Amino acid sequence: MTGAAGWVCRGAMYDIRPVGYIVGLLTASLGVLMLLPMATDLVAGNDNWLVFLESAIVTVLVGGLIAVACLNGVTGGLSLQQSYMLTTGAWVVMPAFGALPFMLGAPGVGWVDGYFEAMSGMTTTGATVFVGLDAMPPGTLLWRSLLQWLGGLGIIIVALIFLPVMKVGGMQYFRSEGFDTLGKVLPRALDISKALVEVYLALTLAAAVIYAVLGMTVFDAVNHALTTIATGGFSTSDQSFAHFGAGPSYAAVVLMILSGLPFIRYVQLMNGSLRPLFADIQIRAFLRWIGYATGLVLAYRLATSDVGVELAVRESLFNVVTLFTGTGYSSADVASWGDFPVLVVVLAGFVGACTASTGCSIKVFRYLVLIEAIKEQIRQLRSPNRVGQIRLDGRPLGEDVISSVVVMFTLFIVTFGILAVLLSMTGLETRTAITSAWTSICNVGPAYGPEVGPTGAFDTFPDSAKMLMILGMVLGRLELLTVLVLFTRRFWQG
Repeated sequence: MTGAAGWVCRGAMYDIRPVGYIVGLLTASLGVLMLLPMATDLVAGNDNWLVFLESAIVTVLVGGLIAVACLNGVTGGLSLQQSYMLTTGAWVVMPAFGALPFMLGAPGVGWVDGYFEAMSGMTTTGATVFVGLDAMPPGTLLWRSLLQWLGGLGIIIVALIFLPVMKVGGMQYFRSEGFDTLGKVLPRALDISKALVEVYLALTLAAAVIYAVLGMTVFDAVNHALTTIATGGFSTSDQSFAHFGAGPSYAAVVLMILSGLPFIRYVQLMNGSLRPLFADIQIRAFLRWIGYATGLVLAYRLATSDVGVELAVRESLFNVVTLFTGTGYSSADVASWGDFPVLVVVLAGFVGACTASTGCSIKVFRYLVLIEAIKEQIRQLRSPNRVGQIRLDGRPLGEDVISSVVVMFTLFIVTFGILAVLLSMTGLETRTAITSAWTSICNVGPAYGPEVGPTGAFDTFPDSAKMLMILGMVLGRLELLTVLVLFTRRFWQG
Protein backbone atom coordinates (compact mmCIF):
# COMPACT_ATOMS: atom_id res chain seq x y z
CA MET A 1 0.00 0.00 0.00
CA THR A 2 1.40 3.42 -0.96
CA GLY A 3 0.45 7.06 -0.82
CA ALA A 4 -2.11 8.59 1.54
CA ALA A 5 -3.88 5.29 2.20
CA GLY A 6 -0.64 3.77 3.45
CA TRP A 7 -0.10 6.65 5.85
CA VAL A 8 -3.66 6.28 7.15
CA CYS A 9 -3.03 2.59 7.83
CA ARG A 10 0.21 3.27 9.62
CA GLY A 11 -1.37 6.15 11.53
CA ALA A 12 -4.07 3.82 12.86
CA MET A 13 -1.35 1.43 13.94
CA TYR A 14 0.25 4.12 16.08
CA ASP A 15 -3.01 5.62 17.38
CA ILE A 16 -2.90 5.32 21.16
CA ARG A 17 -6.47 6.51 21.75
CA PRO A 18 -8.02 3.01 21.79
CA VAL A 19 -5.33 1.95 24.23
CA GLY A 20 -5.86 5.06 26.34
CA TYR A 21 -9.61 4.43 26.42
CA ILE A 22 -9.27 0.96 27.96
CA VAL A 23 -6.45 1.99 30.31
CA GLY A 24 -8.62 4.90 31.43
CA LEU A 25 -11.54 2.59 32.17
CA LEU A 26 -9.29 0.18 34.05
CA THR A 27 -7.84 3.04 36.08
CA ALA A 28 -11.31 4.34 36.95
CA SER A 29 -12.28 0.82 38.01
CA LEU A 30 -9.23 0.72 40.27
CA GLY A 31 -10.44 3.92 41.89
CA VAL A 32 -13.83 2.38 42.60
CA LEU A 33 -12.10 -0.59 44.23
CA MET A 34 -10.41 1.80 46.68
CA LEU A 35 -13.77 2.20 48.37
CA LEU A 36 -13.34 -1.25 49.94
CA PRO A 37 -10.26 -0.36 52.04
CA MET A 38 -11.85 3.03 52.69
CA ALA A 39 -14.86 1.29 54.23
CA THR A 40 -12.54 -1.03 56.18
CA ASP A 41 -10.71 1.90 57.80
CA LEU A 42 -13.98 3.73 58.38
CA VAL A 43 -15.48 0.77 60.23
CA ALA A 44 -12.26 0.37 62.23
CA GLY A 45 -12.41 4.05 63.23
CA ASN A 46 -9.11 4.83 61.52
CA ASP A 47 -8.70 8.30 59.99
CA ASN A 48 -6.83 6.77 57.07
CA TRP A 49 -10.19 6.24 55.34
CA LEU A 50 -10.03 9.84 54.14
CA VAL A 51 -6.85 9.04 52.20
CA PHE A 52 -8.60 6.25 50.32
CA LEU A 53 -11.53 8.53 49.57
CA GLU A 54 -9.21 11.19 48.16
CA SER A 55 -7.23 8.62 46.19
CA ALA A 56 -10.43 7.09 44.83
CA ILE A 57 -11.74 10.46 43.67
CA VAL A 58 -8.46 11.34 41.96
CA THR A 59 -8.13 7.92 40.32
CA VAL A 60 -11.72 7.78 39.07
CA LEU A 61 -11.58 11.35 37.74
CA VAL A 62 -8.24 10.94 35.96
CA GLY A 63 -9.16 7.53 34.59
CA GLY A 64 -12.55 8.80 33.46
CA LEU A 65 -11.07 11.87 31.81
CA ILE A 66 -8.51 9.76 29.94
CA ALA A 67 -11.29 7.45 28.72
CA VAL A 68 -13.47 10.39 27.61
CA ALA A 69 -10.54 12.10 25.89
CA CYS A 70 -9.76 8.92 23.94
CA LEU A 71 -13.37 7.98 23.19
CA ASN A 72 -13.29 9.51 19.71
CA GLY A 73 -10.59 7.04 18.75
CA VAL A 74 -12.75 4.01 19.48
CA THR A 75 -13.80 3.14 15.97
CA GLY A 76 -12.77 -0.50 15.57
CA GLY A 77 -10.64 -3.27 16.94
CA LEU A 78 -7.10 -3.02 18.20
CA SER A 79 -4.14 -3.81 16.00
CA LEU A 80 -1.54 -6.29 17.21
CA GLN A 81 0.72 -3.38 18.15
CA GLN A 82 -2.04 -1.70 20.14
CA SER A 83 -2.80 -4.92 22.01
CA TYR A 84 0.77 -5.12 23.23
CA MET A 85 0.74 -1.41 24.08
CA LEU A 86 -2.42 -2.03 26.12
CA THR A 87 -0.82 -4.86 28.09
CA THR A 88 2.32 -2.95 29.01
CA GLY A 89 0.45 0.32 29.47
CA ALA A 90 -1.99 -1.18 31.97
CA TRP A 91 0.81 -2.68 34.05
CA VAL A 92 2.75 0.59 34.12
CA VAL A 93 -0.09 3.07 34.68
CA MET A 94 -2.31 1.27 37.19
CA PRO A 95 0.38 0.79 39.87
CA ALA A 96 1.05 4.53 39.71
CA PHE A 97 -2.51 5.17 40.89
CA GLY A 98 -2.45 2.15 43.18
CA ALA A 99 0.48 3.82 44.99
CA LEU A 100 -1.52 6.94 45.92
CA PRO A 101 -2.90 5.61 49.23
CA PHE A 102 0.61 4.60 50.30
CA MET A 103 1.98 8.06 49.59
CA LEU A 104 -0.90 10.21 50.85
CA GLY A 105 -1.64 8.15 53.97
CA ALA A 106 -0.13 5.27 55.93
CA PRO A 107 2.73 4.56 55.77
CA GLY A 108 3.38 7.93 54.09
CA VAL A 109 6.23 6.88 51.80
CA GLY A 110 7.75 8.68 48.83
CA TRP A 111 6.88 8.10 45.19
CA VAL A 112 9.54 5.47 44.53
CA ASP A 113 8.59 3.37 47.57
CA GLY A 114 4.88 3.74 46.88
CA TYR A 115 5.28 2.74 43.24
CA PHE A 116 7.57 -0.14 44.23
CA GLU A 117 4.97 -1.51 46.65
CA ALA A 118 2.09 -1.13 44.20
CA MET A 119 4.09 -2.66 41.35
CA SER A 120 5.21 -5.52 43.56
CA GLY A 121 1.58 -6.07 44.42
CA MET A 122 0.16 -5.98 40.92
CA THR A 123 2.93 -8.14 39.48
CA THR A 124 2.38 -10.55 42.42
CA THR A 125 6.09 -10.30 43.26
CA GLY A 126 5.55 -9.82 46.98
CA ALA A 127 8.74 -7.87 47.67
CA THR A 128 7.97 -5.07 50.13
CA VAL A 129 9.54 -1.84 51.35
CA PHE A 130 7.13 -1.60 54.29
CA VAL A 131 8.02 -2.48 57.87
CA GLY A 132 5.71 -2.45 60.86
CA LEU A 133 2.88 -4.24 59.05
CA ASP A 134 1.35 -5.44 62.32
CA ALA A 135 0.57 -1.83 63.31
CA MET A 136 -0.60 -0.53 59.93
CA PRO A 137 -4.22 0.56 59.32
CA PRO A 138 -6.37 -2.36 58.13
CA GLY A 139 -7.32 -0.47 54.98
CA THR A 140 -3.67 -0.23 53.91
CA LEU A 141 -3.15 -3.96 54.48
CA LEU A 142 -6.32 -4.82 52.58
CA TRP A 143 -5.30 -2.56 49.68
CA ARG A 144 -1.96 -4.36 49.35
CA SER A 145 -3.81 -7.68 49.23
CA LEU A 146 -6.35 -6.44 46.70
CA LEU A 147 -3.57 -5.21 44.42
CA GLN A 148 -2.09 -8.70 44.42
CA TRP A 149 -5.44 -10.34 43.87
CA LEU A 150 -6.00 -8.09 40.85
CA GLY A 151 -2.55 -8.94 39.56
CA GLY A 152 -3.13 -12.67 39.75
CA LEU A 153 -5.86 -12.99 37.14
CA GLY A 154 -8.07 -10.05 37.88
CA ILE A 155 -6.60 -7.54 35.45
CA ILE A 156 -6.94 -9.98 32.58
CA ILE A 157 -10.55 -10.60 33.51
CA VAL A 158 -11.40 -6.93 34.02
CA ALA A 159 -9.74 -5.99 30.74
CA LEU A 160 -11.74 -8.62 28.91
CA ILE A 161 -14.92 -6.93 30.12
CA PHE A 162 -14.00 -3.91 28.03
CA LEU A 163 -12.46 -5.72 25.06
CA PRO A 164 -15.80 -6.60 23.41
CA VAL A 165 -16.54 -2.88 23.31
CA MET A 166 -13.35 -2.45 21.32
CA LYS A 167 -14.15 -5.46 19.10
CA VAL A 168 -10.82 -6.94 20.16
CA GLY A 169 -10.11 -10.62 19.80
CA GLY A 170 -9.90 -11.84 23.36
CA MET A 171 -7.47 -14.61 22.46
CA GLN A 172 -5.15 -11.97 21.06
CA TYR A 173 -5.13 -10.21 24.42
CA PHE A 174 -4.51 -13.50 26.24
CA ARG A 175 -1.45 -14.05 24.07
CA SER A 176 -0.11 -10.55 24.74
CA GLU A 177 -0.42 -11.31 28.49
CA GLY A 178 1.62 -14.47 28.09
CA PHE A 179 -1.40 -16.46 29.23
CA ASP A 180 -1.67 -20.01 27.90
CA THR A 181 -5.22 -21.20 27.24
CA LEU A 182 -3.96 -24.74 26.64
CA GLY A 183 -5.68 -25.45 23.39
CA LYS A 184 -8.70 -23.14 23.80
CA VAL A 185 -10.66 -25.36 26.16
CA LEU A 186 -13.65 -23.09 25.65
CA PRO A 187 -14.57 -21.68 22.24
CA ARG A 188 -14.40 -17.98 23.07
CA ALA A 189 -12.25 -15.73 25.23
CA LEU A 190 -15.38 -14.41 26.95
CA ASP A 191 -16.30 -17.97 27.95
CA ILE A 192 -12.77 -18.48 29.29
CA SER A 193 -12.87 -15.25 31.27
CA LYS A 194 -16.23 -16.12 32.86
CA ALA A 195 -15.03 -19.57 33.81
CA LEU A 196 -11.80 -18.14 35.24
CA VAL A 197 -13.80 -15.69 37.34
CA GLU A 198 -15.75 -18.55 38.85
CA VAL A 199 -12.61 -20.60 39.57
CA TYR A 200 -10.69 -17.61 40.97
CA LEU A 201 -13.52 -16.54 43.24
CA ALA A 202 -14.23 -20.09 44.39
CA LEU A 203 -10.58 -20.73 45.32
CA THR A 204 -10.32 -17.37 47.10
CA LEU A 205 -13.50 -17.95 49.10
CA ALA A 206 -12.42 -21.49 50.00
CA ALA A 207 -9.00 -20.24 51.13
CA ALA A 208 -10.57 -17.56 53.34
CA VAL A 209 -12.86 -20.10 55.01
CA ILE A 210 -10.03 -22.60 55.53
CA TYR A 211 -7.72 -20.00 57.08
CA ALA A 212 -10.49 -18.74 59.39
CA VAL A 213 -11.38 -22.27 60.52
CA LEU A 214 -7.70 -22.95 61.28
CA GLY A 215 -7.41 -20.01 63.66
CA MET A 216 -6.76 -16.84 61.67
CA THR A 217 -8.92 -13.81 62.35
CA VAL A 218 -11.45 -13.09 59.64
CA PHE A 219 -9.40 -10.09 58.50
CA ASP A 220 -6.15 -12.07 58.30
CA ALA A 221 -7.95 -14.96 56.59
CA VAL A 222 -9.39 -12.70 53.88
CA ASN A 223 -6.08 -10.96 53.23
CA HIS A 224 -4.08 -14.16 53.04
CA ALA A 225 -6.71 -15.80 50.85
CA LEU A 226 -6.38 -12.92 48.38
CA THR A 227 -2.59 -13.14 48.29
CA THR A 228 -2.32 -16.94 48.38
CA ILE A 229 -4.56 -17.61 45.40
CA ALA A 230 -2.83 -14.80 43.51
CA THR A 231 0.53 -16.37 44.50
CA GLY A 232 1.49 -12.89 45.64
CA GLY A 233 2.85 -13.28 49.16
CA PHE A 234 1.92 -10.03 50.90
CA SER A 235 1.07 -10.69 54.55
CA THR A 236 -0.52 -8.72 57.36
CA SER A 237 2.49 -9.36 59.61
CA ASP A 238 6.20 -8.67 59.31
CA GLN A 239 6.73 -12.31 60.32
CA SER A 240 4.58 -13.56 57.43
CA PHE A 241 3.43 -17.13 58.16
CA ALA A 242 5.80 -17.49 61.10
CA HIS A 243 3.16 -15.40 62.90
CA PHE A 244 0.61 -18.20 62.51
CA GLY A 245 0.49 -21.81 63.64
CA ALA A 246 1.14 -25.10 61.91
CA GLY A 247 -2.43 -25.48 60.62
CA PRO A 248 -2.47 -22.34 58.43
CA SER A 249 1.02 -23.19 57.16
CA TYR A 250 0.03 -26.65 55.95
CA ALA A 251 -3.17 -25.23 54.46
CA ALA A 252 -1.15 -22.57 52.64
CA VAL A 253 1.07 -25.27 51.12
CA VAL A 254 -1.96 -26.99 49.59
CA LEU A 255 -3.54 -23.73 48.45
CA MET A 256 -0.31 -22.46 46.89
CA ILE A 257 0.09 -25.71 44.96
CA LEU A 258 -3.51 -25.49 43.75
CA SER A 259 -2.87 -21.91 42.62
CA GLY A 260 0.24 -23.04 40.76
CA LEU A 261 -1.69 -25.51 38.60
CA PRO A 262 -3.23 -24.54 35.22
CA PHE A 263 -6.56 -22.86 35.96
CA ILE A 264 -7.89 -24.12 32.66
CA ARG A 265 -7.77 -27.62 34.12
CA TYR A 266 -10.17 -26.46 36.83
CA VAL A 267 -12.48 -25.17 34.11
CA GLN A 268 -12.41 -28.62 32.53
CA LEU A 269 -13.07 -30.13 35.95
CA MET A 270 -16.12 -27.87 36.34
CA ASN A 271 -17.34 -29.13 32.98
CA GLY A 272 -17.16 -32.72 34.21
CA SER A 273 -13.80 -33.71 32.74
CA LEU A 274 -11.50 -35.02 35.48
CA ARG A 275 -8.86 -36.81 33.41
CA PRO A 276 -6.98 -33.74 32.02
CA LEU A 277 -6.14 -32.58 35.55
CA PHE A 278 -4.42 -35.85 36.42
CA ALA A 279 -3.04 -36.63 32.97
CA ASP A 280 -1.31 -33.27 32.49
CA ILE A 281 2.43 -33.98 32.20
CA GLN A 282 3.17 -30.46 33.40
CA ILE A 283 1.25 -30.97 36.65
CA ARG A 284 2.97 -34.28 37.30
CA ALA A 285 6.41 -32.74 36.76
CA PHE A 286 5.53 -29.76 38.96
CA LEU A 287 4.51 -31.96 41.89
CA ARG A 288 7.46 -34.28 41.37
CA TRP A 289 9.98 -31.43 41.35
CA ILE A 290 8.47 -29.95 44.51
CA GLY A 291 8.98 -33.34 46.13
CA TYR A 292 12.61 -33.53 45.00
CA ALA A 293 13.45 -30.01 46.21
CA THR A 294 11.70 -30.49 49.54
CA GLY A 295 13.49 -33.78 50.08
CA LEU A 296 16.89 -32.20 49.46
CA VAL A 297 16.27 -29.29 51.81
CA LEU A 298 14.77 -31.52 54.50
CA ALA A 299 17.64 -34.02 54.36
CA TYR A 300 20.18 -31.20 54.66
CA ARG A 301 18.40 -29.63 57.63
CA LEU A 302 18.05 -32.90 59.49
CA ALA A 303 21.72 -33.70 58.88
CA THR A 304 23.08 -30.29 59.90
CA SER A 305 20.80 -29.18 62.75
CA ASP A 306 18.93 -30.54 65.73
CA VAL A 307 15.55 -29.19 64.61
CA GLY A 308 12.54 -31.41 65.28
CA VAL A 309 11.31 -33.59 62.44
CA GLU A 310 7.79 -32.13 62.20
CA LEU A 311 9.07 -28.54 62.23
CA ALA A 312 11.76 -29.38 59.68
CA VAL A 313 9.20 -31.01 57.39
CA ARG A 314 6.75 -28.12 57.72
CA GLU A 315 9.31 -25.34 57.20
CA SER A 316 11.11 -27.12 54.35
CA LEU A 317 7.89 -27.93 52.51
CA PHE A 318 6.40 -24.47 53.04
CA ASN A 319 9.44 -22.50 51.90
CA VAL A 320 10.09 -24.70 48.87
CA VAL A 321 6.46 -24.49 47.73
CA THR A 322 6.20 -20.75 48.32
CA LEU A 323 9.16 -20.13 45.99
CA PHE A 324 8.24 -22.78 43.42
CA THR A 325 4.87 -21.07 43.02
CA GLY A 326 6.35 -17.58 43.27
CA THR A 327 4.15 -16.71 46.25
CA GLY A 328 6.96 -15.46 48.45
CA TYR A 329 5.61 -16.05 51.94
CA SER A 330 8.11 -17.08 54.59
CA SER A 331 7.79 -19.16 57.73
CA ALA A 332 11.47 -19.21 58.70
CA ASP A 333 14.80 -17.55 57.95
CA VAL A 334 15.94 -19.71 55.03
CA ALA A 335 19.27 -17.88 54.80
CA SER A 336 20.19 -19.18 58.27
CA TRP A 337 19.82 -22.80 57.10
CA GLY A 338 22.98 -22.64 54.99
CA ASP A 339 24.02 -22.04 51.39
CA PHE A 340 22.67 -25.33 50.02
CA PRO A 341 18.99 -24.73 50.98
CA VAL A 342 19.25 -21.19 49.61
CA LEU A 343 20.57 -22.57 46.32
CA VAL A 344 17.70 -25.07 46.12
CA VAL A 345 14.98 -22.46 46.74
CA VAL A 346 16.60 -20.04 44.28
CA LEU A 347 16.55 -22.75 41.61
CA ALA A 348 12.92 -23.44 42.52
CA GLY A 349 12.15 -19.77 41.92
CA PHE A 350 13.78 -19.97 38.50
CA VAL A 351 11.49 -22.86 37.56
CA GLY A 352 8.14 -21.42 38.64
CA ALA A 353 4.70 -22.95 38.52
CA CYS A 354 2.61 -24.22 35.60
CA THR A 355 1.49 -22.17 32.62
CA ALA A 356 -2.05 -20.75 32.83
CA SER A 357 -1.69 -20.39 36.61
CA THR A 358 -1.24 -17.27 38.73
CA GLY A 359 2.46 -18.16 39.14
CA CYS A 360 5.26 -16.41 37.27
CA SER A 361 8.90 -17.16 36.31
CA ILE A 362 9.89 -19.41 33.37
CA LYS A 363 7.22 -22.08 34.05
CA VAL A 364 7.39 -25.88 34.13
CA PHE A 365 6.11 -26.34 30.56
CA ARG A 366 9.09 -24.53 29.06
CA TYR A 367 11.53 -26.67 31.03
CA LEU A 368 9.82 -29.80 29.78
CA VAL A 369 10.12 -28.58 26.18
CA LEU A 370 13.76 -27.66 26.69
CA ILE A 371 14.54 -31.07 28.20
CA GLU A 372 12.96 -32.85 25.22
CA ALA A 373 14.86 -30.61 22.80
CA ILE A 374 18.15 -31.45 24.54
CA LYS A 375 17.33 -35.17 24.44
CA GLU A 376 16.65 -34.94 20.71
CA GLN A 377 19.95 -33.15 20.12
CA ILE A 378 21.78 -35.91 22.00
CA ARG A 379 20.01 -38.53 19.88
CA GLN A 380 21.06 -36.63 16.75
CA LEU A 381 24.69 -36.71 17.89
CA ARG A 382 24.49 -40.47 18.34
CA SER A 383 22.74 -41.01 14.98
CA PRO A 384 23.50 -38.09 12.61
CA ASN A 385 21.35 -39.56 9.84
CA ARG A 386 18.36 -39.97 12.10
CA VAL A 387 15.27 -37.88 11.32
CA GLY A 388 13.54 -37.23 14.61
CA GLN A 389 10.55 -35.31 15.86
CA ILE A 390 10.57 -33.63 19.26
CA ARG A 391 7.55 -34.76 21.24
CA LEU A 392 6.08 -33.89 24.61
CA ASP A 393 3.69 -36.35 26.23
CA GLY A 394 3.39 -38.12 22.88
CA ARG A 395 2.44 -35.00 20.94
CA PRO A 396 4.80 -33.48 18.33
CA LEU A 397 6.13 -30.00 19.05
CA GLY A 398 6.32 -27.50 16.24
CA GLU A 399 9.49 -25.60 15.47
CA ASP A 400 7.78 -22.36 16.50
CA VAL A 401 7.14 -23.72 20.00
CA ILE A 402 10.71 -24.93 20.40
CA SER A 403 12.26 -21.72 19.08
CA SER A 404 10.03 -19.56 21.31
CA VAL A 405 11.10 -21.58 24.37
CA VAL A 406 14.78 -21.29 23.48
CA VAL A 407 14.40 -17.55 22.91
CA MET A 408 12.58 -17.17 26.24
CA PHE A 409 15.31 -19.02 28.14
CA THR A 410 18.07 -17.06 26.46
CA LEU A 411 16.39 -13.71 26.97
CA PHE A 412 15.51 -14.54 30.57
CA ILE A 413 19.06 -15.46 31.54
CA VAL A 414 20.60 -12.50 29.70
CA THR A 415 18.13 -10.05 31.25
CA PHE A 416 18.70 -11.55 34.69
CA GLY A 417 22.46 -11.15 34.28
CA ILE A 418 22.21 -7.56 33.10
CA LEU A 419 19.83 -6.69 35.93
CA ALA A 420 22.14 -8.28 38.53
CA VAL A 421 25.11 -6.28 37.22
CA LEU A 422 23.14 -3.02 37.21
CA LEU A 423 21.93 -3.66 40.76
CA SER A 424 25.49 -4.29 41.94
CA MET A 425 26.47 -0.95 40.39
CA THR A 426 24.01 0.78 42.73
CA GLY A 427 26.19 -0.30 45.65
CA LEU A 428 24.45 -3.53 46.66
CA GLU A 429 26.61 -6.44 47.81
CA THR A 430 27.00 -9.16 45.16
CA ARG A 431 24.75 -11.74 46.83
CA THR A 432 22.09 -9.12 47.46
CA ALA A 433 22.26 -7.88 43.86
CA ILE A 434 21.98 -11.38 42.39
CA THR A 435 19.04 -12.46 44.56
CA SER A 436 17.30 -9.10 44.11
CA ALA A 437 17.52 -9.51 40.33
CA TRP A 438 16.22 -13.05 40.77
CA THR A 439 13.29 -12.04 42.96
CA SER A 440 12.32 -9.25 40.57
CA ILE A 441 12.40 -11.03 37.25
CA CYS A 442 11.00 -14.29 38.68
CA ASN A 443 8.36 -12.35 40.70
CA VAL A 444 9.03 -14.45 43.79
CA GLY A 445 9.41 -11.92 46.63
CA PRO A 446 12.36 -12.53 48.98
CA ALA A 447 16.05 -11.79 48.55
CA TYR A 448 19.11 -12.76 50.57
CA GLY A 449 21.98 -10.50 51.57
CA PRO A 450 23.25 -8.02 54.15
CA GLU A 451 21.19 -5.10 52.83
CA VAL A 452 17.89 -6.96 53.13
CA GLY A 453 16.14 -6.00 56.37
CA PRO A 454 15.46 -8.45 59.20
CA THR A 455 11.82 -8.71 58.09
CA GLY A 456 12.83 -9.26 54.45
CA ALA A 457 11.94 -5.68 53.46
CA PHE A 458 13.81 -3.67 50.82
CA ASP A 459 13.34 -0.31 52.55
CA THR A 460 17.10 0.34 52.92
CA PHE A 461 17.81 -0.12 49.20
CA PRO A 462 18.78 3.00 47.21
CA ASP A 463 16.06 4.41 44.96
CA SER A 464 18.07 3.48 41.87
CA ALA A 465 18.03 -0.17 42.94
CA LYS A 466 14.29 -0.05 43.62
CA MET A 467 13.61 1.40 40.17
CA LEU A 468 15.67 -1.34 38.55
CA MET A 469 13.71 -3.93 40.51
CA ILE A 470 10.45 -2.33 39.36
CA LEU A 471 11.63 -2.74 35.77
CA GLY A 472 12.50 -6.36 36.48
CA MET A 473 9.05 -7.00 37.98
CA VAL A 474 7.28 -5.70 34.87
CA LEU A 475 9.54 -7.64 32.50
CA GLY A 476 9.11 -10.83 34.50
CA ARG A 477 5.35 -10.55 34.92
CA LEU A 478 4.78 -9.94 31.22
CA GLU A 479 7.38 -12.55 30.25
CA LEU A 480 9.90 -10.18 28.69
CA LEU A 481 8.97 -10.31 25.01
CA THR A 482 5.62 -8.56 25.51
CA VAL A 483 7.50 -5.49 26.75
CA LEU A 484 10.74 -5.71 24.78
CA VAL A 485 8.95 -6.16 21.45
CA LEU A 486 7.68 -2.58 21.77
CA PHE A 487 11.26 -1.35 21.34
CA THR A 488 11.93 -3.17 18.08
CA ARG A 489 11.56 -1.41 14.72
CA ARG A 490 10.41 -4.52 12.87
CA PHE A 491 7.44 -4.95 15.24
CA TRP A 492 6.15 -1.48 14.39
CA GLN A 493 6.72 -2.05 10.69
CA GLY A 494 4.67 -5.29 10.74
